[in-house]
Amino acid sequence: MNKSLQSLNFADTFVDRHVGPRLEDIESMLEKIGYASFDELVEDALPASIRYYQPLNLGKPQTESEMLADLRQIAAQNQVSRSFIGMGYYNCITPPVIQRNILENPGWYTAYTPYQAEIAQGRLEALLNFQTMIIDLTGLPITNASLLDESTAAAEAMGMCLAASKRGASKSRSEDSACGTFFVSETCHPQTIGVLKTRAEPLGIELLIGDHRTAVFDTPLLGALVQYPATDGTVYDYSDFAEKIHDAGGLLVVAADLLSLTLLKSPGEFDADIAVGSTQRFGVPIGYGGPHAAFLSTREEFKRKMPGRIAGLSQDVEGQTAIRLALQTREQHIRREQATSNICTAQVLLAVVAGMYAVYHGSEGLRRIAERVHLLTGVLREGLRRLGYVLDDSCYFDTFSIDLNLLKESSYIRNVEANQQLGSPPTSADLLAIADKHRINFRVFDHSRVGVSLDETTTIEEVRDLLDIFALGSPLPFAVEGLAIQAQSEISESFQRKSAYLTHPVFNTYHSETEMLRYIHKLQEKDLSLITSMIPLGSCTMKLNATAEMLAVTWPEFSQPHPFAPLEQTRGYQILFRQLEAWLGELTGFPGISLQPNAGSQGEYAGLLVIRKYHQFYGDKHRDVCLIPRSAHGTNPASAVMVGMRVVVVDCDEEGNVDLLDLRVKAEQHSHELAAAMITYPSTHGVFEEKIREICEIVHQHGGQVYMDGANMNAMVGICRPGDFGPDVCHLNLHKTFCIPHGGGGPGMGPIGVKAHLVPFLPTHPVVPVSGKDGIGPVSAAPWGSPSILPISWAYISMMGAMGLKHATEVAILNANYIAKRLEPYYSVLYKGSKDLVAHECIIDLRDFKKTAGIGAGDVAKRLMDYGFHAPTVSFPVMETMMIEPTESESKAELDRFCEAMISIRKEIAEIEDGQADRSDNVLKNAPHTAAQVTQNEWVHGYSREKAAFPVPWVRQRKYWPPVARINEVQGDRNLICACPPINSY
Repeated sequence: MNKSLQSLNFADTFVDRHVGPRLEDIESMLEKIGYASFDELVEDALPASIRYYQPLNLGKPQTESEMLADLRQIAAQNQVSRSFIGMGYYNCITPPVIQRNILENPGWYTAYTPYQAEIAQGRLEALLNFQTMIIDLTGLPITNASLLDESTAAAEAMGMCLAASKRGASKSRSEDSACGTFFVSETCHPQTIGVLKTRAEPLGIELLIGDHRTAVFDTPLLGALVQYPATDGTVYDYSDFAEKIHDAGGLLVVAADLLSLTLLKSPGEFDADIAVGSTQRFGVPIGYGGPHAAFLSTREEFKRKMPGRIAGLSQDVEGQTAIRLALQTREQHIRREQATSNICTAQVLLAVVAGMYAVYHGSEGLRRIAERVHLLTGVLREGLRRLGYVLDDSCYFDTFSIDLNLLKESSYIRNVEANQQLGSPPTSADLLAIADKHRINFRVFDHSRVGVSLDETTTIEEVRDLLDIFALGSPLPFAVEGLAIQAQSEISESFQRKSAYLTHPVFNTYHSETEMLRYIHKLQEKDLSLITSMIPLGSCTMKLNATAEMLAVTWPEFSQPHPFAPLEQTRGYQILFRQLEAWLGELTGFPGISLQPNAGSQGEYAGLLVIRKYHQFYGDKHRDVCLIPRSAHGTNPASAVMVGMRVVVVDCDEEGNVDLLDLRVKAEQHSHELAAAMITYPSTHGVFEEKIREICEIVHQHGGQVYMDGANMNAMVGICRPGDFGPDVCHLNLHKTFCIPHGGGGPGMGPIGVKAHLVPFLPTHPVVPVSGKDGIGPVSAAPWGSPSILPISWAYISMMGAMGLKHATEVAILNANYIAKRLEPYYSVLYKGSKDLVAHECIIDLRDFKKTAGIGAGDVAKRLMDYGFHAPTVSFPVMETMMIEPTESESKAELDRFCEAMISIRKEIAEIEDGQADRSDNVLKNAPHTAAQVTQNEWVHGYSREKAAFPVPWVRQRKYWPPVARINEVQGDRNLICACPPINSY
């Protein structure tokens, strides 16, 4: 290009910032693996039958500044109104010290799930705080480390009720009769009822929706769900109802508002068995519906039936208190087709924010917030009464409904200047028209009944605005501030909370910003995240989460809209959704995209439900068999069971490919009943299977649909499209391929793409119209899942463009093959394609070291911590192996550093094999080594302190010290404690 012309373009491109290796590094790495160009590498890595050569229609790549300017214009299309809609979503104040130092801090949002507990003590302590908060406020003794949203948490609780019943344990999914009845109060939030309907039907659960006050149960129940307070704000006493449910053999599930529990009796105090809900109003922005951390707490006897993860206390080898994921080997997805849940994730980042909100405010601070919200609600109610509105006397917290038909014909209302004689009561439409001028939203139940919910951000001026709306244009005949004297609490003695909560010192220490800041950073320093080093986890794609991509998440235009606000107020979000759906469709080859699934597991579930609905729609209700390769992710069979399918396992050959002969046999054997096959591509073994088209054809020949697990999409973007080579459905992990951060184990997004014949069956929603009339029900609480993090993926695609995305894929494949080539002289690389190449990840075999040196994959994982690295994926999909995925974001220098660490560890193993090091007292068996250990007076090991802490010279330059020594995995499970320990244990 002419230099004078070139100078007119931006010199800096985002692709160069996102991709780690420089041009000279790429040339060197290609040479190392025996290739002259990317074209040659990709031609050999991928089957020719699936290559995509057409230019992608994504527009030209943008610079960071260009993208941010465009995104600002889109954001400006969202109207930031004041929403008093409620329904489980509330405006709140995120303390700036938490927003800047956690929510917007890569030290927190780039960390991985805390499976390697020794290098995740900060996050785990924050999760223990979260769990303690939930246990204290709900009055139930055990909880998990968060779930996806309130509605799906309620569905998980329903699944627990089924699992806890004898009928749940023995029920065959193929029977036509219901396996039990679950009652749902009609006073629950409509989105929760919608999700429960979706979940119940394929499980064979009969859903009974009715009035809990009058319901009579003549037959046994699995359980019941009630809302506390109810969706219209009424606070009911559920004590007698709990007894009624227990008499019917069921469990009582309570969907509780967490802030109200600072004033109201806890669910545990009126004999609830399970409590669920959202922690969104504890400092987490609404974000048009998510992401938010849900909670689920329960009684001790149900701890092994709980979905999700539990942070629990244990000890390290020094006897010091340490935290780990408890019952880790029991995780639901590991149980595969025996699982009662497919949840393999949490909302860790948002749970940390909510827990820290409670730490910052403490019990007294939370109570003051709740009392102020309740008082403002009382002021509003008192003002409405003076305006002639008749309100019932039921107990409330922050929400109530107004029946406009009961408006009194007082002289004040009758003499409204703009309406001299009120011929009939105002309608909800009348009020909405006035409210729109004030840029205020409230809830509409029907034409004559509306609802109002106040929150932490509500001001007395906003209460005055609300009263102005209900005054129908006439001036208020009273001073609003003066109403506070009459607005006494309407929480009766029987409802008031008497029990203490948040008494642990952690909730009573860090109330100044200085102390809070230091506490947050103390925890951050205990963790290893992407700001420390490469995290080479196979199948988890821990790539760069660029700062420019993250900026918009906390912009008010994206963080403040209510998910049920009028669509005309969220035009910016609608533009972003349409563009992102179009881009994802272009990249995958699927004409239909649903953004609703808010996790990869939810994407699997939604995709299989779409397939099931398709078969049912065309009269093939008998099709219920799902073929799943033995190598599949554990969530695959769990998801299949949740949609009522029978899992049939297909064998793999010695190279890790699907055994075509076994697939043919199984497909023919179940031809009449075949509903689907679930295929991960590239395979879980990190290889592009040559026969993928043939696999899809076999399934289609027998009437089945092909579901593709898109966890490994990072090896495909820009070079092939699953919609072109056979799959009918594919989910995408936006928190992997498309740069949404893992956040220590969540948030995530798992949208699905489908072929044209499946588009009519995409998820719907009961509150906001999405998809078509034939779609499956909602799979998430909000219509578009977790919308506030979608700008991250939008920004990534916008800045990369078609060529940049293709380049990223090429470099991901190059990086994986470079590592495989460098490590091959020292470790056996298990699976490769026909041209001796891997895809975007490689598996190294450590199985022989058990025999030769007494060393397992777990020992190597712990020793990597001494080198400053997070371990690759351990023992999946093959026991005693490591699956390494470097991603395209890691530089050659970082790849070399990791390889040198692995080569050095191999030499340490050789020392044991040769007898130079003791089989029981060596650097691997004792890893990781803490600063306290290597500086203690007496050193009892047969190797030096320097070898323990500084195994290679470059570790001295950037040493990461694990905060605890090796943790006792068994001790914590045998004595499960999932709340903060007493202060004397520290």
